[in-house]
This record gives sequence, C-alpha cells and structure tokens, in this order.
Amino acid sequence: MAEFLLSAFADEAGGGLLEQIAALKENGLTHIEPRGLDEGNISNYTAAQAKEVKKVLDANGIGVSSIGSHFGKINIRDDFTAHFESFKQCVENACILGTPNIRMFSFYMPEGEDPAVYRDEVFVRLEQMADYARKSDIWCCHENEKGIFGDIDDRCLDILTTFEGKIKGIFDPANFIQCHVEILPAYEKLKDYIEYMHVKDCRMKDGFVVPCGKGDGHLAELLRLFSKKDGKRFLTLEPHLKVFDGLKDLEQSGGAESVKEEYEYPSNRAAFDAACAAFRSVLDEALRA
Repeated sequence: MAEFLLSAFADEAGGGLLEQIAALKENGLTHIEPRGLDEGNISNYTAAQAKEVKKVLDANGIGVSSIGSHFGKINIRDDFTAHFESFKQCVENACILGTPNIRMFSFYMPEGEDPAVYRDEVFVRLEQMADYARKSDIWCCHENEKGIFGDIDDRCLDILTTFEGKIKGIFDPANFIQCHVEILPAYEKLKDYIEYMHVKDCRMKDGFVVPCGKGDGHLAELLRLFSKKDGKRFLTLEPHLKVFDGLKDLEQSGGAESVKEEYEYPSNRAAFDAACAAFRSVLDEALRA
C-alpha cells in the first residue's frame, strides 16, 4: 500500500513563500511543489535563490515534492537551445531543494496539426532533458496537459513506454477530462508508470475545474486505486478555483481562461482552503473504501 504524502501548488493560496508555507501548515500539508515564488517562477531561479528557498523551507519543516517547472511548455517549432540551457539550472535547483522530481511537459503542438508529425522532434527533446537529469539522479516527470503532444492517454503511454527508466508519469485527471479522456480507463492504461498524482477535478461537459469530488474525475476511486502502489507517493493539490498571480504565464492560452471561478471565494487563500477541505474529504472517502 502507498504511503501518501500531501503536497500542493501553494502559489494558488497567494503571496510569497512565507504566506504559502502558512497556508500549507494550516491545512496540514507537509510538502510543496514550488512554482510561483517571491522572485517569479521557480524555473527561472538561480542556484543562490534556490538555496535561500531551501533554508526557509527547512526552518519551517516543509519538504519539496517536485519542482513545478514549465519545461516543455513551448511550441515544438520554437528554438530549444535556450530552453534546454535553462533546464540545466532547474536540475541543479532540484538537487539543492532535495527533490528527485521535476514536473515537465512534451511541447505544444501547432494548432490544427497532427501531433504524430512532430513525434520524432518531441522525443529528441525529451531524451535530451531526461538524459541530462538522470546524470544527477533527477527524474523528469511528464504531466499530461491540454495541447501538448502528451495530452491524451495513448500518447502519454507512448512517451512513458519509450522512455521507461528515464521519464516517469504524473497523472492529472482534470487535464485529461479537458481532452475528453475517460479517467479510470486512462489510469488503468498508465498506472505502471505513474510516479505521483495531481489532485484536480473537472467537469467533462464544459471543462470547468471544480472542487474535488464535484467533477468527473472519479477522484475517490482514482485515489483508492493509486493507494495500491507501493512506497511513498505524493498527492499534489492543484486547486485552480480562482485566478492567481502567474497563471497567465503557465498556459499557452494565457491561463486565466481555464479558471472559470464558478464557485465564489473572497480571496485566493479562501479558495485554497476550500480546495484543501474538499481534497481531504475525497481522500478520506477513498481510504475508507
């Protein structure tokens, strides 16, 4: 049985690192997947900045589950050279922060074109990143994301089987729903390759992200199935219930369009707290089954 460790993208609670740590602690979460911090996105941090983050996290007893990087979130036609050079610094930062994981992606596809046309170039780039990371005992962890090569389960399986032993998988149910992928069959297909999970729910009919348990992610059943894996496994909450600073930089569409704010919250922190409560409720249901 898995031992679940609870993490979150705490930048969705608002504020800088100290405010994010407070939100984590007050909601009983022990880890963070750092993304937006005081000096911008973690992907752009220098080693010196990463060391300062590590000091603050250690002083507060917060671990790092993975680096919430944006690597692989460029168009496949964009130049890769500078992107890869930045990735090298991210690998160093992962070592500094004490995590073996970097969240990454498989490149946005030109709109209206068949992703199969770009498979070879995608895989050349993924191999460069994975090989470089493994030299430092760091894993590239591929997240399914709407619009990239690995946005549906079949292409994720292609990536994870081709790069078995080099790239691990992240399962994000909401992102799959936005691509009209049925969740439980997708998990069954990918389960042997999933390292950790993003906890985020979504409605199939309109693609709206909603609190855990309110969508079509079958989260209780999904978490119950995931609990059958061995070892320590991160569950990383990604609320996406309210627009937050830095969201527009995370997605090709500009980000804010993907957060509909159907549920009303007076602040980002209130939305984060509500997301944590819904997450806990679904997790309790999963573990009771």
